[in-house]
Amino acid sequence: MLKIGDIAPEFTQLTHQGKSVSLADLRGRKLLLWFFPEAGSPGCTTEAKSFQEHRPYFDEHNIMLLGASFDTVEENARFAQKLGLDFPLLCDTTRVVALAYGACQDPKAHYPERISVLIDEHGRVMRIYDSVDPRDHAARVLADLIDSL
Repeated sequence: MLKIGDIAPEFTQLTHQGKSVSLADLRGRKLLLWFFPEAGSPGCTTEAKSFQEHRPYFDEHNIMLLGASFDTVEENARFAQKLGLDFPLLCDTTRVVALAYGACQDPKAHYPERISVLIDEHGRVMRIYDSVDPRDHAARVLADLIDSL
């Protein structure tokens, strides 16, 4: 099980833009990897909109947002376009990333759990959010960051 202080598991997957992204490519900047169950579902839509609305504040704190689901490139691309999301969505169709980060325990799972992992500039786990309310998750992460300054 992933713990605070652990080196975050490396991954390479496609985003909804069809581009390959790996954790190593993102070093030097904090990353919030947030798993959502299904593109287009009500809770995921609420959460994604909230992250988009709070995006300037994440940028201010040099935190990259990376959503992740088991949806295909096409499904996540439609979701991102519909909501006007300007951050990448990881298409973890193989469940490899979710398994490594504890968002699912079964490689045949239909959906990942709604969790998030905040990773520092050096690739270490700073915080794990395993009890997430999609309505206020983005604001909660930002409040935690401000409290830690």
